[in-house]
Amino acid sequence: MEKRSIGLPLFISIVAISFSAIFVKWSDAPASILSMYRMLLASLFLTPIVWKKKREFKYIKKRDWVFLVFSGLFLSFHFVLWFGSLKLTTVASSTIILALQPLVSLAGGFLLFKERTAPAALITMGIAIIGGVMIGWGDFGSDKEALLGDLLSFLSVIAVVGYLLIGQQAVRKVSHWIYSFCVFAFAALFLFLYNLAATVEMTGYSAHEWGIFLLLAIVPTISHVINNWLMNYVNATTISMSILGEPVGATLLAVLLLGERLTGWQAAGGILVLVGVFFFLANQRSVRAKEKSGS
Repeated sequence: MEKRSIGLPLFISIVAISFSAIFVKWSDAPASILSMYRMLLASLFLTPIVWKKKREFKYIKKRDWVFLVFSGLFLSFHFVLWFGSLKLTTVASSTIILALQPLVSLAGGFLLFKERTAPAALITMGIAIIGGVMIGWGDFGSDKEALLGDLLSFLSVIAVVGYLLIGQQAVRKVSHWIYSFCVFAFAALFLFLYNLAATVEMTGYSAHEWGIFLLLAIVPTISHVINNWLMNYVNATTISMSILGEPVGATLLAVLLLGERLTGWQAAGGILVLVGVFFFLANQRSVRAKEKSGS
């Protein structure tokens, strides 16, 4: 596949993932219920493919199952925190904060694996962090609930980075289909146990809510499938650039479909986050290219 032909798949992926926040905003169901049914239905939709690849399960050792369980636990944290964030703050604020994921991942790599960081990467990280603070400051002045939503969004970023750092230990031994199915299923199980313990109503939802559950399980999952497919043709850094498209796409959809608006202060903060993350990813790609060339 030629590089120029990845544009359309990436565009479809960004649009698909951008709708996730809109679906949550359209729902009145608790964040833990939305998260549980998204994971449960997504794992069920993967079942036919997983059945064809069931022989791969024999390659998963006891240690790998531990990684898969904890990966699912962190993924459940991510969704319940992020969906909870969307109940409290704007789509733009929540999704822009999600764009800090590569930077949090870098910090996690340094703390856990002592990975070194170039000064240029630290500078871009600082720019993005300042932007994130500006978003939160803009919410602080108008709505304390929105500020809590910003905090939940940031905590969801930490959770998803934990999910990725743990999961990368297990995904190498099986296809991404098996990995996704196992992690989704474990996440659904943890969310079910949480809803059970918290006595959250798990049945009796309207057809509208069930439609949202289905849309969450299908549409954002299309993005993950496309990205996994694109991994055969481009590197992970190229695909990770699309993380910058989600806040833009989700914000535009929120303006068109939800009538949301951003303050000037938040818009400026959002631009700083996107600029900081963009240059951070560009710098990472340049560093990796130099490493491969041996220069």
